Amino acid sequence: MERDFRQEQSYIKAKKRVKKIKGFYIHLIVYVLVNIFISGIIVFGLMQSGYNFKDALTNFGVYSTWLFWGIGMIFHWLGVFGFKSLGFGTEWEERKIKEMMEKDETRNRKF
Repeated sequence: MERDFRQEQSYIKAKKRVKKIKGFYIHLIVYVLVNIFISGIIVFGLMQSGYNFKDALTNFGVYSTWLFWGIGMIFHWLGVFGFKSLGFGTEWEERKIKEMMEKDETRNRKF
């Protein structure tokens, strides 16, 4: 009975995690598609008002939504995947501890 409860708890937790990951990827797809559309509209508008294509592409307005919405995307990514996905989890800590101990060992052998 307790095993079934744990298994159900594990299933519910995994299902929530998958839902968060799916939500992030949907957000990412919307981010890319909407920003391509907005950038295209801005470039087109700038070219209609006398800019050449190169100048229109280098205008900050073309990239501003990418930048500011991208900051939000970074926070969403961190919320879903956490700081562990940056490589600073417990495994990284263990590797660093071993590395530091080995460096201390080699220094002590030299003296």
